Amino acid sequence: MANTQEDPNNPPIQKAAPQQRDIPKHPRIQNVILISSGKGGVGKSTTTVNIALALHKLGLKVGVLDADIYGPSIPTMLGNAGQTPKIEGENFVPLEAYGMAVLSIGHLIGKENTPVAWRGAKATGALMQLFNQALWPDLDVLVIDMPPGTGDIQLTLAQRIPVTGAVIVTTPQNVALMDAVKGIELFNKVHIPVMGVVENMSTHICSNCGHEEQIFGTGGGDQLSEQYNIPLLGRLPLNVQIRENADAGKPSVIAGDVAAENYMAIAEKIAQALPKAEKDPHRIF
Repeated sequence: MANTQEDPNNPPIQKAAPQQRDIPKHPRIQNVILISSGKGGVGKSTTTVNIALALHKLGLKVGVLDADIYGPSIPTMLGNAGQTPKIEGENFVPLEAYGMAVLSIGHLIGKENTPVAWRGAKATGALMQLFNQALWPDLDVLVIDMPPGTGDIQLTLAQRIPVTGAVIVTTPQNVALMDAVKGIELFNKVHIPVMGVVENMSTHICSNCGHEEQIFGTGGGDQLSEQYNIPLLGRLPLNVQIRENADAGKPSVIAGDVAAENYMAIAEKIAQALPKAEKDPHRIF
């Protein structure tokens, strides 16, 4: 006899995909923000952890979900690589990092050099488990580090997770912009608002002579902003301190390096764009 039980993390394909407006809100998460890029290597994960830390520093209750299934680097950047979340009642208990609740597939696969060789269905199922089968605390914002590209995981998330908005990370060069455009078009198609664009590696200042050079070109963030009428949230420099601090598990916002103020300014714009939380009618105060 065929097994008729359905896996809640991999429901059967329906004729009409769910729309964002029809997806119920997570009971403990007010807002979900996606940090996305059309291609890898543009500094998306570094931007994710620093935006999350900056939002936390602004007084918000923040969680981080590392959905970059095939290249989970958040554990290293937040200094808890090698730790494994506890299980309570078949639910993951998020780890803590700098006052934030954090979960990553990297916390579940063991050694850092273990490859994640999963097909799309298994990868998307893992993402849904991390979101649904986790004891997330009450959060103002859950920041999700998305895998690069516009594939299965992006589509699954758009159809099953209620998203407040997406932030696009790009570099100024044309190749990165071409892929960033695809990401924006995907979010427009699935009715996820794009909150703005972050131009990473905008400029480089030589540590020896002080010469400033735009290695990856200029104006990429402005171009996307004008083309799609979305805010340019900020520009970030190409600086060795950003990389060194992220590798050491103490990102820029914690280390207070040259980019810390840039990340804080970006986070302030994101926080201002968040919808105001609805007051619980059962609360007295």
